[in-house]
Amino acid sequence: MANGRPGVGALAGRFDGSPGDGQAGAVRPADDPRNAARPTRRVAILACMDARIEPAGLLGFHPGEAHVVRNAGGLATDDAIRSLVVSQRALGTEEVVVLHHTGCGMADLDGEEILAAMHEETGERPPFELRGVGDAATSVRMTAGALRASPFLNIARIRGFVYDHEDERLDPVTLP
Repeated sequence: MANGRPGVGALAGRFDGSPGDGQAGAVRPADDPRNAARPTRRVAILACMDARIEPAGLLGFHPGEAHVVRNAGGLATDDAIRSLVVSQRALGTEEVVVLHHTGCGMADLDGEEILAAMHEETGERPPFELRGVGDAATSVRMTAGALRASPFLNIARIRGFVYDHEDERLDPVTLP
């Protein structure tokens, strides 16, 4: 606990005014790829929001090399597709990597139960779908299929991976 607030100490060293720390006025070298909004490797990653994984690092990317779009389960939701449209059409990405993982909190989620509870609490049913992802490799295939089926995306290449938490292994998923 730092400054009387839990968690602040863990971040304090990251915001010290050094290059790339996110502070206004921080100066990076001119050739630092983080200066450009366009990812240098022309890749976008769609991954789960699980705090235990760092999608770009797991796949061997460095800052500035790939866009990372995250949501619960790493699914091809309307908002994920919206972000990928911007990534492609405005910022030049050509490839999408779908990254899911074992031990996902969305694996056995009963979305209908949660949506019903929210409806009961608020009197409104949320406008979004909420469903579990099941088996990680199957979910990667379904997500890749949904991205391919979107009329708004023009993906030159799509690849899929499952990160195994227990073995700390990254396994490729064969996509149809």
